[in-house]
Amino acid sequence: MPNSERWSHPGAPGLGAAGPSGRPWGRWFEEPRPRRRVRWFSVVFSQIVQLPVLVWLIASGAESGQLAASVIAFAASYLLLLAPRHPGPTVIAIAVAIAPALVVIPAGPPVAAVPLAFAVVQATARGARVWVWSTIGVGVVAALVYGAVSAAWPSLVRSLIVLLVLSILVGAGEAVRSRVERYEAFREKQLRTRQSEAELERLRIARELHDVLAHSLSSINVQAGMGLHLMETQPERAAEALANIKETSRTALDEVRGVLGFLRSGDDDAPLVPEPGLARLPALAASLEALGVMVTLKGELSAEPPPATDRTIYRIVQEALTNVTRHSEARTAVVELSTIDGVDIVSISDSGTGHGTDPIEEGRGFLGMRERATLVGGTVNADWQAAGGLRVEVRIPRSEEALP
Repeated sequence: MPNSERWSHPGAPGLGAAGPSGRPWGRWFEEPRPRRRVRWFSVVFSQIVQLPVLVWLIASGAESGQLAASVIAFAASYLLLLAPRHPGPTVIAIAVAIAPALVVIPAGPPVAAVPLAFAVVQATARGARVWVWSTIGVGVVAALVYGAVSAAWPSLVRSLIVLLVLSILVGAGEAVRSRVERYEAFREKQLRTRQSEAELERLRIARELHDVLAHSLSSINVQAGMGLHLMETQPERAAEALANIKETSRTALDEVRGVLGFLRSGDDDAPLVPEPGLARLPALAASLEALGVMVTLKGELSAEPPPATDRTIYRIVQEALTNVTRHSEARTAVVELSTIDGVDIVSISDSGTGHGTDPIEEGRGFLGMRERATLVGGTVNADWQAAGGLRVEVRIPRSEEALP
């Protein structure tokens, strides 16, 4: 019998692969100490049950054949220690070892079959069904042949009763196997859920850090270049650029500390900077003026959006305007807000030189915008304007159940 029958599991990648607990699937029943305690319990229990019969045979001066058969059946209990590694062969070995005792010891209950009962349950639980049913089938045929040849009907009846009980115990083994499989399936599901949650959290952290750092670092880069260029010819403007760099870096550092503080403690009751939202759009527009991009804010939403939508719109506008400073030659940009038929619409357009024949490069910034919009049930579309320049449009349906 191949080793794969020792223990199989739906969806298991193979006996050599690691299971949810980190142990190889094929050795699931070999390593943990509780399993070892179960093995020794089956051995000790089997011997305790058989011991009175063995003592009785010795005390009553039984025949040497009966005594030898009882000793062999008593010693067969130790074969149960091999069941985790070789469940199928263990069933056959124990069956062969106890068969003489079932035949030659007619008095009393067939306690010699107790080790075989443990072996059948354990082998069935580990998937060695072929071994179990083959052993029972051969046992039935052998009992009938022996009864017909020797006319030892009491031994035949005892053997058939034992085989009937073993057949019932196969059902117990199947129940154990089914329970273990359900438990393992539950553990796998929980593991996949935790992995999914961890992946979502990782993406959320990546978006937060990207949104916090991309705009600030882009602004610092532009102003640093401006300061170096004007340092000798217009030192006062170079000093102004350095002051803007200082303020931008301080704000970015506070936001990063806020994100890291929340991740460490799970508590952002006292954030270091105001929570990003539509109320901060004027400050965002002012920060771009220092980079040479005049941002005009137009319109407004019909009502205050849910907190998640408010935060999402701000982050998308921030990323879109950052792209304007990094990837276009635009000097003006327009942010327009409106609500139509219960859908909040925000468009960000610039006066760049891009046009319809140019490919729109959607990097991580666009990916982050789409992910944020999807989380609140919205969409993000980008297209070139007829007069030149890019237009990004965000549509988010009004919903109080938007995700954070």
